[in-house]
Amino acid sequence: MKNPVSIFWFRRDLRLGDNAGLFHALKNGFPVLPVFIFDTNILDKLEDKADRRVAFIHLALEDLQKQLQDIGSTLLVKYGDPEQIWHELIQEFEIKAVFSNRDYEPYGMQRDKLIAEMLQQQGIEFHSFKDIVIFERDEVLKDNGKPYTVYTPYSRRWKANLKPENLQSFDNGKFFSNFFKTSPLQLPLLESMGFANFSAEEIPSSTVSDALIENYGETRDIPGIQGTSRLGVHLRFGTISIRELTSTASALSEKFLNELIWRDFYQMILFHFPHVTERAFKPEYDRIEWNNDEEHFICWQQGKTGYPIVDAGMRELNATGYMHNRVRMITASFLTKHLLIDWRWGEAYFVKKLLDFELASNNGGWQWAASTGCDAAPYFRIFNPSLQTQKFDPKLTYIKHWVPEWNTPEYPIPLVNHEKARERALKVYKAGLSKNR
Repeated sequence: MKNPVSIFWFRRDLRLGDNAGLFHALKNGFPVLPVFIFDTNILDKLEDKADRRVAFIHLALEDLQKQLQDIGSTLLVKYGDPEQIWHELIQEFEIKAVFSNRDYEPYGMQRDKLIAEMLQQQGIEFHSFKDIVIFERDEVLKDNGKPYTVYTPYSRRWKANLKPENLQSFDNGKFFSNFFKTSPLQLPLLESMGFANFSAEEIPSSTVSDALIENYGETRDIPGIQGTSRLGVHLRFGTISIRELTSTASALSEKFLNELIWRDFYQMILFHFPHVTERAFKPEYDRIEWNNDEEHFICWQQGKTGYPIVDAGMRELNATGYMHNRVRMITASFLTKHLLIDWRWGEAYFVKKLLDFELASNNGGWQWAASTGCDAAPYFRIFNPSLQTQKFDPKLTYIKHWVPEWNTPEYPIPLVNHEKARERALKVYKAGLSKNR
């Protein structure tokens, strides 16, 4: 006779503390077996088998496994297609209910709908909860019930809606005795799934000092110092709690809080306007005739454009899986405006390289830079890389670190002239927007 269990399905919420779905699972009355699935529908699309994100997830699962072992339980980790794996789990266990936290990305929602229907056909309840954002989907709307498409009024309403209960932590710890008791199970090795390991030292810390958050407004735009939190990857995979971080930000820095609100904003945009994953948020911007010079694109990827602030950013990304936030805007603006290369090319490259890649924020950032998105920079705003350098890296600390050959004969000449590239971009954007009116 199989023992009845509830299952908590870990996805992008890899922590035991302050985890909404896990809290409700542990209170459900049946022993909770935690499950994680390395989803081949996602992994098979990754070209680089030294993908830092897969290695990050594996390290986070190892940490979860240690914590679960300490309380006499285990994490069950599977590798394969989720639908097939859930068929197997139904055969293996007497499952009373499945708990998870909601995903807002198109694939995640489609997957969850499929699994929920499959479970319900077997008489198994599927419960999902809000956990990775403060406000989701339809919780911050205009007075007419429609979603916001401009950040500033959205953020005002977001702040007006914020109540202490939105930031209240879930006290999972007092229910840890409700985990399914069993001897520890082996995690599949990264190598067995075809992926390479990488050093844990390369992962940004999951904690930041209060001082960094307090000074964030003054330091966040300076790439040559440690002035940003680098918590993106931890928020992406849920190794930290958005509620706890928002509580800290609310007390210490409105600038930092605003960045967290941008994150909710882009998740909401993705939910209401899923076409942004393939097309411009503003349809008229799909009429722009991109230049799409493949040699220029390769130079941009490799950090060999002849514009040192752009090249420094791209080299930082290639070497570490991270790029400073200000420099992300500069490199994206340069690709789309100076080189007139389709924003989707740049977005796809960031998808491959960013350790902290998150679909909603990455897409929102690229469409902002290309002027194709909601509340984007107007198309005539074109960053001047030299002025950006003077303003944010005046001592060239960042540039000298990543572009040591700058100012030597080895450094490439600029791919384009700034003034001419600016004039060309204005002309092409204007022509595209005036078509078919």
